[in-house]
This record gives sequence, structure tokens and C-alpha cells, in this order.
Amino acid sequence: MAAIGSPPPLLLFVGVRAVDPAQQLDDVIDVVVEDGVITRAGRGAATDELRRADRAELIQGDGLLLLPAFVDLHAHLREPGQEYKEDIASGLAAAAAGGFAHVCAMPNTRPVNDTRSITEAMIARARAIGGPALHPIGAITMGQKGTELTEMADLKDAGAVGVSDDGRCVTSSSVMRRALEYAKTFDLTIIQHAEDHALTDGAQMHEGAISTRLGLRGWPRVAEDIIVARDVLLAEATGARYHVAHISSLGAVRILREAKARGIAVTAEVTPHHLTLTDAAVLGYDTACKVNPPLREQADVDALREALADGTIDAVATDHAPHSTLEKDCEFAEASPGLIGLELVVPVLLDLVRQGALPLGRLVDALTRAPARIARLEAPTIKAGARAELCLVDPNLSFVLDPARLRSKSKNTPFLGRQLTGRVKMTLASGRVVFVDGEGAAT
Repeated sequence: MAAIGSPPPLLLFVGVRAVDPAQQLDDVIDVVVEDGVITRAGRGAATDELRRADRAELIQGDGLLLLPAFVDLHAHLREPGQEYKEDIASGLAAAAAGGFAHVCAMPNTRPVNDTRSITEAMIARARAIGGPALHPIGAITMGQKGTELTEMADLKDAGAVGVSDDGRCVTSSSVMRRALEYAKTFDLTIIQHAEDHALTDGAQMHEGAISTRLGLRGWPRVAEDIIVARDVLLAEATGARYHVAHISSLGAVRILREAKARGIAVTAEVTPHHLTLTDAAVLGYDTACKVNPPLREQADVDALREALADGTIDAVATDHAPHSTLEKDCEFAEASPGLIGLELVVPVLLDLVRQGALPLGRLVDALTRAPARIARLEAPTIKAGARAELCLVDPNLSFVLDPARLRSKSKNTPFLGRQLTGRVKMTLASGRVVFVDGEGAAT
């Protein structure tokens, strides 16, 4: 396949099933990429003349999917400050292997990304590395302490695509109202980690029968629901754009659906693990399944799947949260919450498509156009004239997840050693090949 790190002179995808809801496209076609730009897309687009060109590389698409490359609204790349878990280079390499051309990085770095200088440094570092584009998300409050607002105008001017105190909830209604008003001035989206910390103090997992059986303090759904309900009212009052990060409860879904029906500017994302795992995964005190918000019950999973399918939940986001063995190979109560996700979106979520729980077109939209719209980015698309940002997938390739194959520095995922089906074969970002299955990561 094409070499990593440079625009392919002439790349021909022949007979691929191309799926792009933005173009109302789901058909077996040819797609021609010349010098990093899609020049032709359609049946017979890869003509005999093009195939005979000396510089042409032909990829037979029998059984393969060609999708717009993905956009992740929610990832933790740990740089600056915790590079032993992940850094921008390894995080973007993982993103490329997962089919992503754009990654929005959360601000809970050390120091917190609450100033122009940190935002600019992150972007400069990513550009020097190459690969998927990095879009920092700045903090809502200085140091994520929930009191003093950041200079959002500076953050946006430096390249921030939204603001969030992810990992900590903005619990003060007064601060949240001012944040929404301030963000509206600069057309920034407020991204909320919805958790009433007074209700989750000491909690280790979802509150229910499993937590009782394991003797772990439970985390009630209402801790999420209360914040989402309050924030929806504040968003309505201010007219600001409000986004719920990693929504997990059936109650929050009901609130979101009602708010959208009333025309309030609210959006939400859901993670692959909240769509596929329940709190039963924690049995055995599996720290790989300790996440924030926690894995919940089957009723919540069913509500999340339905809401994603009908568009109530707008986007899928990984909440890629790498941790080293120091934070995970320990007692459950001492373990840090979070799991990695950038490299596992395709095999994990294609299972939902195969089960009939989610149409393929809706999944592609939730990974491309919807998150790009929320972050105000240009969405990858399959059409002539567009910059080539593409993801080639073999949906039928089965494999056992080997930690040695992962590009991420951290390996904290409950899917290690499992048989998975569906793998990214190639990723193009900004017109360049940034990943080829079986070869090294982008440099």
C-alpha cells in the first residue's frame, strides 16, 4: 500500500463500498486521489488510462469499506505533564490506526490547558509530528477549579475548538451561567462533564445490584441527570451551545430528547464502551472497566443505543483515557478511571451494526459529520474536490487484540485478548497517508 507520511501521487480505490451520509452515498464505486485531493468518485472513475499510469497505486476494494476519516470530540493525550501514559506523538499514532483524521484533546493536562500558550504549544507539537490534526479544547475555569473563568477569547484565537473542565464538573450554577454567556460571545461550545460530585464522593462504580454484590460504593444515575437538567435550563436561558460529554444514563437521554424537541441548542456524545458494556463487566474487580462516568445497566445501554440511532445523541467520542500499569494494576478503589479507545472504535462498534442495533450510515455520521459540526471543523467527506481524509476498513477481518499491536503507550482496555472483527487498513489525513495496517505509525 501507499507509503506513510506523504501525499500519494495517484491512489485508486477500485470497487470499494463507499459510505458517506453527507453525500447520501452508499454504493460500490471507484475513488481517485491525486496529490492528496479526491479528484473523481463514482462508478468507473478509475479508468483504464489512470490504472496504467506509472505513478498509480491500485487498491482493490472487494469487501472493503471506504469511509470519511473520523473526528474524535473527546480524547486525553496526556501531554503536557503525564507523557509516561501517552504523549501527542503516540496518541496521534493511535488515532491514525483507529481511522481518525481529527482529534480534540481535553484540557486536564499538567498544567491544565487554560491559557493561550499551552494551546499553541500543543498545536505546534502536533504539526511537527504530522498525522491526524490536533484540536485542543481549553478549560472552562482556571486550573479546572470551578471558580474563575478562563480567557476564552484567547483560547479560541490560539486554536481551541471548545471549552470543558472534563474530569471535573462545573457544579456552581452561577459559574456555569457566566461560562455559557461568555462562550456564546465567542461562538464556543461548552462541554460539560455532568457529575454532581456531592453525590459521587467515594463512589467506585454504578449504583445497583452489582455494586452491592461487590461491596463498592455506588454512583447513582441521578448525579448525572441533575447536572444535565440544570444545564439545559441554563443553555435555554442564555442561548449558548451546550454539549454533554460521555452521556451514560437513561435519565440524561430523556432530558436531552425533551430539550431538543424544544429547540434548545444542546448536543451530546456517547462512548463505545457505554454502548457495549454494562456494570457486570466490573465483576471480578476488573480495573480496566473502571471508567468515569461508570458503566451502567442494560436499560441504560439500550436507551443510549436507541438515542444514537435516532439522532438524539449526536456523536460517538472515544474518551480515550490512557493509564499506565501504575494506575490500573492496583486495588479497585485506588485505580484511576478510564480506558483507551482510539484504536478500537471500528471493531467494537461494527458489532452493533451487525446486530442491527445501529445502521452503518448513522454510525459513520456520528463519527464524522456530527462531531465536526459540534467542533466547527470541516468534516471529512467523499466527493470530488475534497481533501483526502479517508478510512479504509476490512469489516470482516477477525483478530485477537494483542497489546503489542497497539500504538498507544497504555494498554488499559478490557478488550485485550478478545476476538474482534473489523480493522482499519489505511487512514488518510490532510491528504497524506498516516496509517497502513502492518506498518509503522505516522512520523
